[in-house]
Amino acid sequence: MRILKPAECWTPKLRVRSFGNNNMAALCKGARRFKRIIFCHSLVRGFSGKYEYDIVVIGGGSGGLACAKEAAQYGKKVAVLDYVDPSPKGTKWGLGGTCVNVGCIPKKLMHQSALLGGALKDAAKYGWNVPHQPSHCWATMSLAVQNYVKSLNWGHRVQLQDRKVKYFNLKGQLTDGHTVIGTNKSGKETVLTTQDIVIATGSRPKYPVHVSLTRAVAQYLFLFFSEIQWSVDYDHPLHPFPHLLISGCLHPGWIIRNPNTPHFFCQHPQVPGAVEHGISSDDIFWMKESPGKTLVVGASYVGLECAGFLTGIGLDVTVLVRSLALRGFDQQMAGLVTEHMDSHGTKFLWRRVPRKVEKLPSGSLQVTWVETSSDREEQDTFDTVLWAVGRAPVTRALNLDAAGVKLDEDTGKIIVSANEETSVPHVFAMGDVAKGRPELTPPSIRAGRLLARRLAGVSTEIMDYDNVPTTVFTPLEYSCVGLSEAEARRLYREGGIEVYHAFYKPLEFAVAQRDSSQCYIKAVCLRDGDQRILGLHFTGPNAGEVMQGFALGVRCGATYSHLMNTVGIHPTCAEELTKLHISKRSGLDATVTGC
Repeated sequence: MRILKPAECWTPKLRVRSFGNNNMAALCKGARRFKRIIFCHSLVRGFSGKYEYDIVVIGGGSGGLACAKEAAQYGKKVAVLDYVDPSPKGTKWGLGGTCVNVGCIPKKLMHQSALLGGALKDAAKYGWNVPHQPSHCWATMSLAVQNYVKSLNWGHRVQLQDRKVKYFNLKGQLTDGHTVIGTNKSGKETVLTTQDIVIATGSRPKYPVHVSLTRAVAQYLFLFFSEIQWSVDYDHPLHPFPHLLISGCLHPGWIIRNPNTPHFFCQHPQVPGAVEHGISSDDIFWMKESPGKTLVVGASYVGLECAGFLTGIGLDVTVLVRSLALRGFDQQMAGLVTEHMDSHGTKFLWRRVPRKVEKLPSGSLQVTWVETSSDREEQDTFDTVLWAVGRAPVTRALNLDAAGVKLDEDTGKIIVSANEETSVPHVFAMGDVAKGRPELTPPSIRAGRLLARRLAGVSTEIMDYDNVPTTVFTPLEYSCVGLSEAEARRLYREGGIEVYHAFYKPLEFAVAQRDSSQCYIKAVCLRDGDQRILGLHFTGPNAGEVMQGFALGVRCGATYSHLMNTVGIHPTCAEELTKLHISKRSGLDATVTGC
């Protein structure tokens, strides 16, 4: 085996960049200077007992911003660090986090665009003279959505300024429980000391890729490196993604760096071409041109929502599903959602696993997948492949190991207590990045505000994460609060619950003669006593608007009797929840008749 000299490089999969003596000296000088800065900050802090800030929030998403603004309102000196790493496709955005930029807001707006397309089809039956085949312009919609999002970015910055919250467009990392280092895009570092640190960095989409260390490379490394340590790079866009740390080099001039590929690793995608040719929800809302014929891989709520509005604006959309749709949600309701989508043009390929993505000379993407039960290969061509195979917490750049913050080994999320505190005193984590927390905007905002009040000493209230309502904005919307039917049966046994349900027809569907066979409601209740409601589930128009009010009742301990004694508003879909007289146990037809 030939030993490489410092000036040489490895193969393309295994590269070493060598620094000359002058560059190496400059690097060491910079490192020593940085250590002196940290030492001076620590020394001053030690003598004075004071910090520059009361709270430093790392992450400018919904939860982090809510925490920062609330704390400032109570007189705390607050700083926010926010920095967006571009997606593998190069997409980046402004202040506000996932919800504002690549999540709830643009998703709901594009969903609304699709609903308007459906309304145009209904309009003729209501007397409107509509062009026979109205067309949709992606560029017009996309520009309008992006302009609105940018206005929200600006609004957040103005709000921080009005509340005297210092905003830094820096990538933050911890050195201890009171020190944060912020790095800008050119590498310049700023050190901030603070009484408390709040981590609210959120999550990013994953791609179906894994990496491995070849045996030959491993043997070579162990020959020349005295210490090899492993850690998991949880939030890299190619998650899961082991990261190799090397110390004790054979030659002191060797600096192991490669910004584009894993250190010392051969990349073995589970799906070759997934990253090079695919996009994620980080990209879809910022595309200037229509995605065209689209394959959505994954049937999470993100995947189904994207597939839904793409179908709704007239595109050819296929969803590739490995096993379940809407994992974690009530599966009866998930089935109704996908049935409705299937009957309205979205194609589903069940029990399929993607194998590879290849770009053809025409520019189209040829995707090969396998039917899991028969191992039979199939393929088709698409203009766009959108990956919706889960999300990973953004923790890699935070230097959490050095600060002593513990992560969950399975998920890479930060382990927190009931009051959002991590394993390190004065360091807190909330939102998507924290273990056991719902990946939803409203509970993150609420948790951020409550945390700020506790840190300000004006409250001791902690966030209650039970009975958090949510909505999946598919073409037929699905909203819920509380337990799914399966969860209730598991907790209270088969005979311990009663499920009341109904199939109903929204009045809006009547004149338009829309199919309402998937419009369904069920209330999952305890069977004994006052029959406390454990969960409510609803598919139909404006599902989120319907469920918001009923969620209040569920949080207040509403019972089936309370529901039946509530006077409905006529004629509405929400009214149908007050008329659930048929139980599943009875076996009677649950179809609502009459008005």
